[in-house]
Amino acid sequence: MTENAPPNSARRRIGLILVAGLAGMAVGLAGVYGIGTLGSNAGGDKACRAAVELAKKLAPLARGEVAAVAVAKRPLKLPELAFLDAGGKPLTLEHWRGRTVLLNLWATWCVPCRKEMPALDGLERRLGGARFEVVAVNIDTRDPDKPKAFLREIGVNKLAYYADSTAKVFQDLKETGRAFGMPTTLLIDPNGCEIGTMAGPAEWASEDAIKLIQGALGES
Repeated sequence: MTENAPPNSARRRIGLILVAGLAGMAVGLAGVYGIGTLGSNAGGDKACRAAVELAKKLAPLARGEVAAVAVAKRPLKLPELAFLDAGGKPLTLEHWRGRTVLLNLWATWCVPCRKEMPALDGLERRLGGARFEVVAVNIDTRDPDKPKAFLREIGVNKLAYYADSTAKVFQDLKETGRAFGMPTTLLIDPNGCEIGTMAGPAEWASEDAIKLIQGALGES
């Protein structure tokens, strides 16, 4: 032992202080970055486990035009995303409880979104009904008449009009790690749970997409 080295008991106290400090730092980081949440909720929302099982069955159908669909790997209950209908009535995902939904976020300034709208309209025309709806939410933040005029011009008339001029619906999905750019599309089960997520456009009126949605509805 060198002349200035602390005794063993002092070294032990210093070690304990360092360990405690590191533990406190870890807790602090968990609070900031959500590390603790990831650990405590590793199993996800129990109500959404069936959605993950369904996603596993649908994985082989995520091919061709919808090959970029990422099926759910763990249970995820989506937040109560809020937006307005064409008449300005406030809605959340709860409105579609009991129905399967293909939620799409789009804007007129997003070129791939504009190209995708006729396909979404075609999907709604073919499969839309009491059990399924394409819910396309516009997030233009300025002129509310512009997106409506655009849809009329290209002949999209089967889709109901929904909008969120604050774009908060995008931010809410971004916080859950489900939105990074536009367009963003999510396949959601009747309990509001994620089945799959698509980043970017797809040919939603294609036979590949039809089979995927029919599989989600138990029709394949």
